[in-house]
Amino acid sequence: MTAMAPEPLTQAEVLLEGFLALGTPEGFRAELIEGEIVVTPPPDGDHEDHINLIVKQVIRRSRTDMDVSGNKGLTLKSGGACPKNHAIPDATFAPTHLRLFRSADAWMPCEGVAMVVEVTFTKPEADREVKRHSYARGGIPLYLLIDRDASSLTLFSDPEKDDYRQLCTLPFGKSLALPEPFAFDLDTTDFL
Repeated sequence: MTAMAPEPLTQAEVLLEGFLALGTPEGFRAELIEGEIVVTPPPDGDHEDHINLIVKQVIRRSRTDMDVSGNKGLTLKSGGACPKNHAIPDATFAPTHLRLFRSADAWMPCEGVAMVVEVTFTKPEADREVKRHSYARGGIPLYLLIDRDASSLTLFSDPEKDDYRQLCTLPFGKSLALPEPFAFDLDTTDFL
């Protein structure tokens, strides 16, 4: 009796296997987005300040208690024959009662996530387009994009298939209404 040779791995499987085995220098992030491995350096102070301003308001003002993670990897559907996307949003919010982050693997499914936040940095087009479509395919209800180049923020909502059906873009300095489960106006005056 001869043993059958294992099926050869597909290109997508080889890419995913290589990505998951990738070691990155301390402080760097590696993501797999639409078949491309993206490694980003540690963020600058303004980037972190924007995240901090959002997190503080969400924790203090949300109608629903929220847990937040700045390092939680999410697995999301890709747009084609690529392996699943592996994204690390700058901030991921989930209702506290769901306990999504407790005992979660390094890469967790996105079910239950209420909102993800990205602040543009080294690859702003990926945040504006590619990640937007990926988060919509994952059914994440809200995607907040802080676009430092445009000095604006955009709230994408109502995901359907691979995009969001609604968006609201405002310049820095204006208040942005965050819907349920947050239900408060996000103050962006300090972004200026």
